[in-house]
This record gives sequence, structure tokens and C-alpha cells, in this order.
Amino acid sequence: MSLNCGIVGLPNVGKSTIFNALTSAKAASANYPFCTIDPNVGIVTVPDERLYTIAGIIPTKKIIPTTVEFVDIAGLVKGASKGEGLGNQFLGHIKNVNAILHVVRCFEKSDVTHVEGEIHPVRDIEIINTELILADIETIEKRLIKNEKLVKTGDKNAIASVATLKKVQGDLNNNTPVRLQELTDEEKRHIDDLHLMTVKPVLYVINAYDFEKDKQYINSVIEYSAKENSKYVIISGDIESEIAQMEPSERKAYYEEMGMEESGLEKLIRETYNLLGLITYFTAGPKEVKAWTIKQGTKAPQAAGVIHSDFERGFICAETYNYHDLITLGSEQKIKERGLLRLEGKEYVVKDGDIVHFRFNV
Repeated sequence: MSLNCGIVGLPNVGKSTIFNALTSAKAASANYPFCTIDPNVGIVTVPDERLYTIAGIIPTKKIIPTTVEFVDIAGLVKGASKGEGLGNQFLGHIKNVNAILHVVRCFEKSDVTHVEGEIHPVRDIEIINTELILADIETIEKRLIKNEKLVKTGDKNAIASVATLKKVQGDLNNNTPVRLQELTDEEKRHIDDLHLMTVKPVLYVINAYDFEKDKQYINSVIEYSAKENSKYVIISGDIESEIAQMEPSERKAYYEEMGMEESGLEKLIRETYNLLGLITYFTAGPKEVKAWTIKQGTKAPQAAGVIHSDFERGFICAETYNYHDLITLGSEQKIKERGLLRLEGKEYVVKDGDIVHFRFNV
């Protein structure tokens, strides 16, 4: 499933450091603006202990986790919507992602300059948000010019579209991102094809170094995210980058020593997955136990289509049971004995944690 998250923020806030830690890639990371010009793309495994629990009950040869795609986009600066700092090019990259991870610098470090001169997380957030809003206003203005010509011909769809565009434009002019605007499904339909940037869900990634020392900065972002009902994750890009270089056994020992159940990166990946509106179902057998990614609300035939288009085209039914029933009862046989193995048809909405075997005929 080609869904991805774009990592955005001002220059020198730690975007590429976090991207490198996430992907164990080697994106350029340095102390000057625009170190990243072309976006780096990385495929990251989604941590899910359920896979290994299933494989412990249903013996298998392979365990295959699902993944999510991250795109490291170059730093934006004030005036990006007007072309400052190669802004138009970078804004174009943001248009192509499904959700935004907004990295906010909440640390002081003398050897890492701040493009605005001093640490001020809320100001930094508002610089980025303003540039995205200004870019969306320009996109809407262009569509309005086109559709207002059609209104003169009596085109009913154009009339409704113009009304929606003006409503969205008005809220943007009042500094309200599209994702926070109250729009009906019909109004959303009129702007879907514009791929507006402020319609995308946002996760604020608070990049700190010393969580106690940086508490004031961290709290300011937490308060900001609460006002707009967005989620946040607190992470130390530098520390996570060091952990990412460790061997798995060393990482485990480090987590135990620090009293951590998981790394900040694992939490970030999980929150990203949720931000994209994704859930996981599983297939399990002697060859492999595999996690599959689908959007929340996906019906069984379309979920089957993620495996292969033939599965969707020739869908008959889905044999399914839930992960929690498997770990409670300890075997598929006991699930069958208790009558918990269900045959579901075309209208069944697949749920997170379902273990499914699709019947199909092509």
C-alpha cells in the first residue's frame, strides 16, 4: 500500500537525523540549511509483537512485518510559498505525501545553528504552517479563476465548487488549516483533487536532547498540539540515531537498563501508522506469518486485493478470527471448537488484529 509520511520542518531541526535513525539510511545531515535537496525515501518496518506471538502458536518458516514509507523533505524557511530557499520545489514534495511529521526543534546546541537565530518552537511551527496555508490559498485562487468562468455557463457543479472554495479560502485567510475546518463530505469532495497541504493530518515530532532541561520548549509544543487536537511524540534524534547503530542484543540491554519498553522511534513509527489511518490484519500458515496494511474501514474483498488482485476479483468469503482469541485459547483448533472461526462475506469490514484466510475462485 503506497501510503507515506513526509518529514518536514525548518532547516537544522533534526529531520535527516531522525530519518537516518528510522531507516538506518545515510541521508546527508549537516549544520547548514538545505543540506537535503532531493527528498530521501525510506521504507521502515512497523514493529508488531503480535507477529511473533502468532508464529509461536502457528509454526511457520518466515515472519514478514508490514512497512510504512517515510520521505525526508528539505527544510522550509519563511517565504517558502513565494520561492524563498527553493520553497516551491520543497512544497511540491509535501503535496505528494499522505501525512506530515512536523519536526520541531526543542533543544539548544551551540554547534547547530538555528535558521531564525534562537530556539522558539511555537514560532517555528507557525512559520511552517503559515507557508503551507499561503501555498494552499494560491492553489485555491487558481481553481477559483477556472471555476468562476464555468459558473457563468450555469454549471451546477461549478457553482457548488466555487461556494466551497470561497468558504475554505476564507478560513485559510483566518489562519485555519483545512484539516481543522468544519466541512461536509460533499464540500470535501470539491477540494479532494487539489491535494491541499493543510488538509493532511499532522504529527508533531518534538526533537529534544535533555528532556528535563528542554522541558519548557517541550511543553510549549504539547500545549500547541492540544489546541488543534493534533498528536505529538517526544524523541531525541541524536540518542535514537546512536541506538539505531547498535546490535539488536545491545539495544535490548540498553532498553532494560533505561527502563524502556520500546524506543522513541518505535513509538514514532506506530503513531505514524495510526496517523495514516492504517490497521493491520494477518495471514498465517506453515510458509509464512505476514502482516498486511489496509485503511480503516476496508471491506473483505478489498483487503484480499492487497494480497493479490485475483483474490479481490474472485472473492467468495473470508475465514477469520481475532488475534486475542488465538492467544487466549492457544490454537486454531480450539478456536474452531468454540465456534469463533467465522465465514464473512463481501460486506464484512476487516478489523485490526484479524487473522484471515480468503477463499476465492478465478
